[in-house]
Amino acid sequence: MNMLQENNWLLSVGTFLPMLGVVVMMLIPKASDQSVKLVALATSVATLAVGIFTALKFDFGQAEKMQFVADVEWISVIKSSYLIGVDGISFPLYLLSMVITLLVVIYSLDHVPSPGKPKAFFSLLLVLQTGMAGTFIAQDLILFFVFFELVLLPMFFLIGVWGGEQRQYASIKFFLYTMFGSALMLVAFLALFFKTGAESFSIPYLVENGGSIAKNIQIWIFAGMFVGFAVKVPMFPFHTWLPDAHTQAPTQGSVILAAILLKLGTYGFVRIALPILPDAAREWAPYIGGLAVIGIIYGALGCLAQTDMKRLIAFSSVAHMGFVMLGISTLTSFGINAAMFGMVAHGLITGMLFFIAGSVKERYHTLEIAKLGGMLTQMPRLGWIFGFCAMASLGLPGLAGFWGEFPAILSAYNPAEGLNETVFRIFMVIAALGTVLAAAYLLWMFQRIAFGAAKNNSSHGHSSDDELHDVTTYEWIAWTPLLIGILVLGILPNILFSVFDPAVQATLSVFGG
Repeated sequence: MNMLQENNWLLSVGTFLPMLGVVVMMLIPKASDQSVKLVALATSVATLAVGIFTALKFDFGQAEKMQFVADVEWISVIKSSYLIGVDGISFPLYLLSMVITLLVVIYSLDHVPSPGKPKAFFSLLLVLQTGMAGTFIAQDLILFFVFFELVLLPMFFLIGVWGGEQRQYASIKFFLYTMFGSALMLVAFLALFFKTGAESFSIPYLVENGGSIAKNIQIWIFAGMFVGFAVKVPMFPFHTWLPDAHTQAPTQGSVILAAILLKLGTYGFVRIALPILPDAAREWAPYIGGLAVIGIIYGALGCLAQTDMKRLIAFSSVAHMGFVMLGISTLTSFGINAAMFGMVAHGLITGMLFFIAGSVKERYHTLEIAKLGGMLTQMPRLGWIFGFCAMASLGLPGLAGFWGEFPAILSAYNPAEGLNETVFRIFMVIAALGTVLAAAYLLWMFQRIAFGAAKNNSSHGHSSDDELHDVTTYEWIAWTPLLIGILVLGILPNILFSVFDPAVQATLSVFGG
């Protein structure tokens, strides 16, 4: 694998800077809530500044090469090293994690959920940022696993402490599902290590040598990885933890979960499973595609059955990630490019929808769709933003969601050589039907919440209509970058495709193309 080792300190600074912010916050007295917020804001701003500087130094003309590489001996006894780097596949997601964290922190300045405790809350957000960024830069399987698991504990506590009435159930379910998947994934990593000669956990090394493993063994190793990554995506039938986690999580937790954490699984497929085990990937591809389209339809039908706004958006993630996995299952550059774009688009759009859901809950004290209505009358700006995001989520051309879904569906028409065209074309038709269902549930939700007469506020616990204020300053600051991103990427998708494509082509070279 080609590597560029200039500025090899940048990624480490961008990844671990949030931990410095956590240390500073731990030294601040409990009573100084405002100081805690300022430190969290300053840390997330500084982290994004490092990310932007990294973007300026990133050689987009050589996006297929691993850049800012650092390779330091770490755990010599198991031949694991601190090997990090980014290419055109990982860098956009790495940068997205920084953007989302900053916007969540800004939103939280005025929206720390009950029971408060801002020091603990903001500390967990920053630890989460380190885990997310580290996962995208890790080029060693043990290092990847450490960062992959690091995100588990902060999210567990965010749901379990600041979540809804059933937060304990949701947090434990999230923890157990993820730990089960991770255990199988670790076993698969160990099997790779020994089957390739117990030389290294380095991903570039394993990409070069993994293909030499016997096909039947590859299939079993891939199975372990599949479960680990599929739980995180989550793919049908490993998805059941997601609606509960989203419904009970505080707004900030839901945004990060939707925008970044679900991408750890899909990224794992593209970065690790496919290039290291190409023969197994071909064998597994039809099954991945089949589960993907089942997820698209099941997620859409699940949405139509929901009465809670947040739970509906959660089920929509199951459907949307189905499109991502369908693109990946084709094993083509066209499909994987669509999948990568879909990851970013889903992060922006669904992250925004959860932000809106949180603001609706704050104002109405309920997310029951039957109890909502008249948003465009009472809060026109919030209503129009909600409509914009609903249109983006259903894949309206000109908005970011379109370029994640339409190419993914189209890619199934011509899957990689060796895959059954008829089967994948059936998948294409089923996935296309999923877009119709998406329009149905999103328009239904928007119509019920935004239009019609306003409901009796007294039934929601309001003392007056004064509480139904429109978009606040903090909300505008947190949301505007996401709204701009959805529009710009919808109009100029090549901004991302031109970054992804060289790296995707290099990744697929193990398949002979």
